[in-house]
Amino acid sequence: MMNTLAREAYARPDAPVRNARATEYELFARMTRGLSIAWTQRKQNHAALVSALHDNGKMWRTLAVDVADIGNELPSPLRAQLFYLYEFTTDHSRKVLDGTASADVLVDINTAVMRGLRGGGAEV
Repeated sequence: MMNTLAREAYARPDAPVRNARATEYELFARMTRGLSIAWTQRKQNHAALVSALHDNGKMWRTLAVDVADIGNELPSPLRAQLFYLYEFTTDHSRKVLDGTASADVLVDINTAVMRGLRGGGAEV
């Protein structure tokens, strides 16, 4: 998914310049929309739910690797919170696939991160 964003950004010379926060926000927005739609249509299209959970997990894994990097400049408490959310979303995604949990929690987590990104604060 991140490669897709990069290709889209570089393919359009007329595209507005985005900072890292705006790009991250857009990625979270796409994942969240995809999860939300796939969850509401899960009975008709289970494969779409599996794909949305996979894409969301891939985004969170990438984020976890980034915040675990010693050179990451985010404050340590925020890095720890984000890594914990990665672990939680991974575990919860398994439960969604097992049919024992709702994807709504994952949508809520992504939405909270988006609020933090949009507001410029660290609301996680």
